[in-house]
Amino acid sequence: MTYLCMALFAAGVVALDQWTKALTVAQIPLYTDVPVLDGLFHFTYVQNTGAAFSSFEGQQWLFALIFAVFTGLLAFELWKNTMGFKPAERWCLAAIWAGGLGNMIDRVRLGYVVDMIEVEFIRFPVFNVADCFITCGCVLLIAHLIFFNKEFFKN
Repeated sequence: MTYLCMALFAAGVVALDQWTKALTVAQIPLYTDVPVLDGLFHFTYVQNTGAAFSSFEGQQWLFALIFAVFTGLLAFELWKNTMGFKPAERWCLAAIWAGGLGNMIDRVRLGYVVDMIEVEFIRFPVFNVADCFITCGCVLLIAHLIFFNKEFFKN
């Protein structure tokens, strides 16, 4: 039952990500700022062919390879449970994988990733919903491993 719930969660993340990207492309002209909360954030539609801060720009094959390797390792881990992840950590992995899939869909379909969320109070690259799930999933996974699964580091 847990794996089914995680799969439905991942499908929901991908659907939300793709919906927000489609809405952005339909409603916001490329490189146009739409203020949401003045001084905090606005929507800016950009087409990203790289990663954060345009690193690895145009290296779509590298992102596909990383996603494929991560998917294979994740499937093996879910099947064998060799790492000893707890259920909360598996949910974090599902969020990371779903975010990666959302961005991979863009890379395959469009040749770039649609980004639209830009924060104004810090210097940070424009990002999207998939990036939020990847980042939050990573942070929560690391925090959970450090504070609640100390046995993980002993193995």
